Amino acid sequence: MSSRMAGSALLRHVGGVRLFTSVATSPAVAATRPLLAGGEAIVPGVWVRLRLRLLSTSSVAEREEEAAKAEASKAGGEKKEVVANSYWGIEQSKKLVREDGTEWKWSCFRPWETYTADTSIDLTKHHVPKTLLDKIAYWTVKSLRFPTDIFFQRRYGCRAMMLETVAAVPGMVGGMLLHLRSLRRFEQSGGWIRALLEEAENERMHLMTFMEVAKPRWYERALVISVQAVFFNAYFLGYLLSPKFAHRVVGYLEEEAIHSYTEFLKDLEAGKIENVPAPSIAIDYWRLPADATLKDVVTVVRADEAHHRDVNHFASDIQYQGMELKQTPAPIGYH
Repeated sequence: MSSRMAGSALLRHVGGVRLFTSVATSPAVAATRPLLAGGEAIVPGVWVRLRLRLLSTSSVAEREEEAAKAEASKAGGEKKEVVANSYWGIEQSKKLVREDGTEWKWSCFRPWETYTADTSIDLTKHHVPKTLLDKIAYWTVKSLRFPTDIFFQRRYGCRAMMLETVAAVPGMVGGMLLHLRSLRRFEQSGGWIRALLEEAENERMHLMTFMEVAKPRWYERALVISVQAVFFNAYFLGYLLSPKFAHRVVGYLEEEAIHSYTEFLKDLEAGKIENVPAPSIAIDYWRLPADATLKDVVTVVRADEAHHRDVNHFASDIQYQGMELKQTPAPIGYH
């Protein structure tokens, strides 16, 4: 009897944990205790130890998982572009090079989109306005030149920037409207959509070039926004009402551009404007020599404007003769 009592006392005090208890447990408390696989309830002391062990194990697992994610993120960052290209099937990893083998650094145009400007084009051509629409187009352009001369005077770098923000609009508007017309009528355009969009892109490249030469002031940027908003909507309506009138306006705008760039060249030759080295974007786009200067850039830009003059007067003439543009092949790549 005494040995049985001693054993009972020992079991009650080993480790300070009660493995067994004779105290009745309420159903609510019993329901909250976890169960073993056999359905037996775990007593509080054992449950605390198990809980601590599970928490320590889960914290280690979480730390390992976070470390694995960090490594995966680092590896993914290094190979992010490859994964994206692989997923969409667009391969951009191949580097473009110039003809001399050096790396091509421009993403806004590719080596096969560059060209050598034809500077032998006749710069003196002029369409004499004869019809009423021609005269309206001619004097509209002349009236726009007056405030431009007052605002910019002989600051031809900033003047060129303003000019190009306007000159890049007609090709985009005309190409867009011809595109929509082609979709509505289920007909081809004779290549004129592409020709007009080529013109818009070429004019935009002029702007990107002169941005490297002359930095616009804040009020000049504000003026560009205002002029673009007005000119875009005006030209859009004009093209809807009379494409031949719209193209004639652009033809006369290009004639004024030729005059402006000629004056620009005169000031460069006279030393009034510093003949700085040509921007690298211009050297690559027009395939100019490495030692090209601003004068060379203005020369090729003026030649581009002369070609745009010819294209737009030609487009207007086609429609004056009672034909549609699609009936005459467009001068695609006419530089």
